[in-house]
Amino acid sequence: MGSGITDADGHPVPVTVTAGEPAPAAVAAGEAGPAPRVGLRLSPPAGEIAWSCTPEAARELAAALLRAAEETESAPGERPVTVEAGELRRGDVRDGDRAMTVQSVRSDGSAVHVTWRSGAGRSWTQAYAADTAITLKRRIPGGR
Repeated sequence: MGSGITDADGHPVPVTVTAGEPAPAAVAAGEAGPAPRVGLRLSPPAGEIAWSCTPEAARELAAALLRAAEETESAPGERPVTVEAGELRRGDVRDGDRAMTVQSVRSDGSAVHVTWRSGAGRSWTQAYAADTAITLKRRIPGGR
């Protein structure tokens, strides 16, 4: 399973993140000791790219990536998708005026017990017949 990161041509790009990378000479020259660094190495077919930053900059990058991921996932899709209750997966988001995300799904034969979590953080479990149609705003890719 890859990182999901691809180059402009759609080829997978291996990514390596390391802690404690040596500081570049230009940065380290004016400092009393080596500054702690976080390294990021991208290895696309066209050649390797190495990058490093302070832990603070790494946290800022991570926060920006998280915001972009949430925006992308929250963007309205082409249209809602309907699945049977027995096909629900953790992370699926129910279509409706309030956010409801699947936390877990358990089947005991003909009944499917779905634990939902609201946008406000409340959780509850609801039982459905396995073939009950559930309309989702967002479908989490992949298998169970």
